[in-house]
Amino acid sequence: MATIEETPIDMTKLEAFVFRAVDEVGATLNTALVVMGDRLGLYRALAGAGPLTSTELAKRTGTAERYVREWLNAQAAGGYVEYDPESGRYTLPPEQAVALTDSESPAYLPGFFEIALGSVIDSPNITDAAQSGEGVGWHEHNHHVFDGCERFFRPGYNANLFSAWLPALDGVVEKLERGVTVADVGCGHGSSTILMAQTFPNSTFVGSDYHEGSIETARDRASAAGLDNIRFDVAPAAGFTGGGYGLVTMFDCLHDMGDPAGAARHVHDALADDGTWMIVEPNAGDRVEDNLNPVGRAFYGFSTLLCTPASLSQDVGLALGAQAGEARIRDVVTSGGFTHFRRAAETPFNLVFEARR
Repeated sequence: MATIEETPIDMTKLEAFVFRAVDEVGATLNTALVVMGDRLGLYRALAGAGPLTSTELAKRTGTAERYVREWLNAQAAGGYVEYDPESGRYTLPPEQAVALTDSESPAYLPGFFEIALGSVIDSPNITDAAQSGEGVGWHEHNHHVFDGCERFFRPGYNANLFSAWLPALDGVVEKLERGVTVADVGCGHGSSTILMAQTFPNSTFVGSDYHEGSIETARDRASAAGLDNIRFDVAPAAGFTGGGYGLVTMFDCLHDMGDPAGAARHVHDALADDGTWMIVEPNAGDRVEDNLNPVGRAFYGFSTLLCTPASLSQDVGLALGAQAGEARIRDVVTSGGFTHFRRAAETPFNLVFEARR
C-alpha cells in the first residue's frame, strides 16, 4: 500500500502567505473602487485640490458623504491617497493624480482597472468553459472589457506609436507621409486607426474587427473626428478585404485569434510587394520563468480570462495566450510565408515586430 509522506508546515511561511492573501483581496476589491472613483469623478476632484475632507469631496462631486468617507479610507489604506489624522483631510499626491486622471499620459491606469473589473465580472463564464473546454468569444464579454481595453491601450499607442514604433520600421513613416493604404486589423474601437488617420492625412486607413459593436463605436468616433481618409469594416482577421496594402497593423490582437497562422497568410497575400506588417504584442519572454514577474502575472491573468477563451471560441483555437513570446510569434509569421521578421521596438508592456514578404 502506497504511503503519503507528510511535509512539515512552516507556520511562519503559512502566516506570511495568509497576510499576503489578505493584501491581495484588498487589491482585488480596489479594482472596483478605482473604477468607482473614476466614474464618480472623485480622483479628478481631488487632483490639485490640496487636502479635502470627505464632506468637501462629496460636495464637489455631488455624491453621498458616507460612501465617499469609506472610499477615501480604503484609498488611504492602499496608499492611493494620503490621510492627515490631525485635520481629517485626504490628499491625492501629484504622481497618483497623473496615473488616475491624465488620460493622455502613458501612465494612465483607470482603463487597466476597468478591463480587470470586466474580466472578474465574467469569470464565472470562464470557469464553466474551463470545465467543458469550450471558448468564450470576445463579443460575449461585458462593456467594461471593451471600454477598459480601449482606455488602457490608447494612451500607450499615443505615447509610442509615432515617436518610436512606426519610426523603427524600415521606411514606413515616409510611405505614410507620401500616402499609402493601411489595414488596421483587429482594431476594436478604432483608437489606433483614428490616431494614424489624423497623423497621416495623405494615407487611407481601413480598420476591421469581427466584433460588430466595436466597429459601430469606431465609426461613430471617426465621424465625430471629421475624418475622410478612414473607414471601418466588420471582418475577421483572415477575411478583411482589399489588397496592395503598404502597411498592415495588428495591435495586441494576434494572440487572441483562433488561427493566427491563417491570418498571417491572409496578411501576406494582402500586402504590396514592398509592404510591411507591424505586429504589437504583449511583452513576454519565451520561457514561463521569464514571465514570472508583476507584468507577466497581470498578462497571464488576462490571458486566462480573456485571450485564451477568445482563441478557443474560434476555428483552430491555437490559443497562443498573451504571453506567447517572440519565438512563437516568429513561427506564426514565418508559417504565413514571410521571410523577414525582427523585433523593432519594445516597452515594458509591448513588443513591436516588423514582418515583410
